[in-house]
Amino acid sequence: MYQKQTAPAFNHLPDMRAARQGRLRGHFRSSSLPIQNLRNYLHSLHFLPQRDDFHPVMQRTVRVVNPVYSALHDRRISRDGRIGAANMNFRHMNLMLVAVGVLACSSVRADSGFWLGGKIGTLGIGLEGIWRPIDWMDIRVGGNRFDYSDSGSQAGINYDATLKLNTYYATANFRFPLSPFRVTAGAYSNQNSIEMLSLDSVAYDIGGITYTAADVGQLTAETTFESTSPYLGAGFDFSMFNKVGLNVDFGVLWQGDPKVSLGATGLLANDPTFLSQLEVERTQLEDEVDSFKAYPVVSIGINFNF
Repeated sequence: MYQKQTAPAFNHLPDMRAARQGRLRGHFRSSSLPIQNLRNYLHSLHFLPQRDDFHPVMQRTVRVVNPVYSALHDRRISRDGRIGAANMNFRHMNLMLVAVGVLACSSVRADSGFWLGGKIGTLGIGLEGIWRPIDWMDIRVGGNRFDYSDSGSQAGINYDATLKLNTYYATANFRFPLSPFRVTAGAYSNQNSIEMLSLDSVAYDIGGITYTAADVGQLTAETTFESTSPYLGAGFDFSMFNKVGLNVDFGVLWQGDPKVSLGATGLLANDPTFLSQLEVERTQLEDEVDSFKAYPVVSIGINFNF
């Protein structure tokens, strides 16, 4: 027969050997879970380096998990004195506490230092440097380049088109406490452009009038944007052991209204009537590329702490 007994007072976390044997050794104070004891416990499991400072994120994690831990302790042990059944619960709670603390520190912490890495996305392939002077903000500089070619019809004429991506940027990133989420604002030196060459055709419809291939020759068009473009977006930063980082970005680059130039190489290249029709064609092209003024930015990158 077991007699009901009150739960003893424990002052520190049970070690793994006591949990395996079904016994609780030492003392645990159910009202609070000492941070120093948790730190020593994590060090014994080689989850944390030997350091004098104990990160505030882990301290907050302890304060959140501790009431749950204490409630389970009081409920399981004070029920009928069968401590062995509670040990398995404590073991799982220990592992959960370790996992939550390590993940919180690894994904949220933003130590000062210099990070360098690469990224790929809708702006092309690029390099990025990150400087984190304080925990809640960092400064990023980098550049992206890529050429993407395709063919299709624009304003009734078939073109070979190349989207030339070429940008350099500087951004400020503001982090949220206890979260990998951040908000980004900055400016881009924007040299993006679209170059188009008309494909061979028997005749061309220029501004509603049909011209022969000899009259038109080859049409060349170039679309450019504002040289400086603002950027607003958000992202997530994850890191492992404060050495390797994974970044995800999404936002909008405001390139401004596109500017299209259009020329011809045929017999009528300098004819005033033809040039007036060519201006109509140029305006139609400008309307069709108007959607590029708000350019969507999505990227993923990997960087390393030096």
